[in-house]
Amino acid sequence: MSGSASAIFLIALDWANDYRESHKWIIAMLPLGGLLIGWTYHRFGQNSLKGNNLLLDELYEEKKPIPLRMTPLVLFGTIVTHLFGGSAGREGTAVQMGGSLADQLNKWVSLDSLDRRILLISGVSAGFASVFGTPLAGAIFALEWMHTGQLRWRSMYPAFWAAFVADWICEISWGVGHTAYDIPQVADHTFTNLLWIVPAAIAFGLAAKLFAESSHFFSKLFSRYISSPPLRPFLGGLIIAVIVWISDSTVYLGLGVPRIVEAFEAPLPWYDWLAKTGLTTFTLGAGFKGGEVTPLFFTGATLGNALAYWIPLPLALLAGMGFVGVFSGATNTPLACTIMGMELFGTEPGVFLAVSCLIAYLVSGRSSIYASQNLEKKLKLFSKKE
Repeated sequence: MSGSASAIFLIALDWANDYRESHKWIIAMLPLGGLLIGWTYHRFGQNSLKGNNLLLDELYEEKKPIPLRMTPLVLFGTIVTHLFGGSAGREGTAVQMGGSLADQLNKWVSLDSLDRRILLISGVSAGFASVFGTPLAGAIFALEWMHTGQLRWRSMYPAFWAAFVADWICEISWGVGHTAYDIPQVADHTFTNLLWIVPAAIAFGLAAKLFAESSHFFSKLFSRYISSPPLRPFLGGLIIAVIVWISDSTVYLGLGVPRIVEAFEAPLPWYDWLAKTGLTTFTLGAGFKGGEVTPLFFTGATLGNALAYWIPLPLALLAGMGFVGVFSGATNTPLACTIMGMELFGTEPGVFLAVSCLIAYLVSGRSSIYASQNLEKKLKLFSKKE
């Protein structure tokens, strides 16, 4: 179910991004698109509004089943966001669909609390794996993210099995491909080259912290000063449309995948990572729907690209290190990000990717794009349940 949902989502997402780029006038309709999303969630969303945080909350506190409506709502909201020009990703949508669909099985098969948690982890694993084409990283992400650093043996086989099947369904059965990235040159493993990872990874960790804190800042800002939920994305969409009109650029809208690919090939403006961070966190904070991970890829890859001016490592290698490093720092999942990097770029740059992810994770501290990812609280709750 998750693999098919991701395939349908990716097909619709490609159409939405292609249509927007060939009909740029539609960006002027972004405020109305935001109003539609805001009203739909306000009228029908209920607790689905919490998004990924609902999955984390249910894993540890088990208040009520995750509603099936989360799947069509987040699918609809994300496509509308991308169609009209919001800056967002896709991971959040796939993960929410995977978790929502998985939890519906509990209605037909009676499961105890531990088995239900395993089911949720498997759904998240399947959603992540199928939307990015990275089954190993998908499984480890679910285990690392939802267990906040503690892997449980009973969860591992279901998570990996769900990830590989979902990826196979999406790519083979539906024929939906994924973007290919390439690091053509990897630096030698000399002491000097490995030492240069440190300043780069520190920058990635700080960028991750900035992204996470900005997400929470804009979300609180809109909630505090605009009481009407449907009005928040309307006003946010209006501001974004004006920014696009003034700048006369659509580079930072949507997923930004073409720009990510460019970051591995040629020097780009130094401020790309900062612009994407600001526009994405503002978009999602205003109430538009989508994920944060692909924008994090954008932020990391373009920041690595900019650092190539000062750090004597190959440009594509720095872009790849930033690609996974910022993701690691913003989600507290260094192991999953390292594995994802090797799935996408090959094993040769593995040492550079691993060290970058670990240092970025440590530098970012406890910052996370997920408000419910409170490490101390979750570890305490999980230990009690075990």
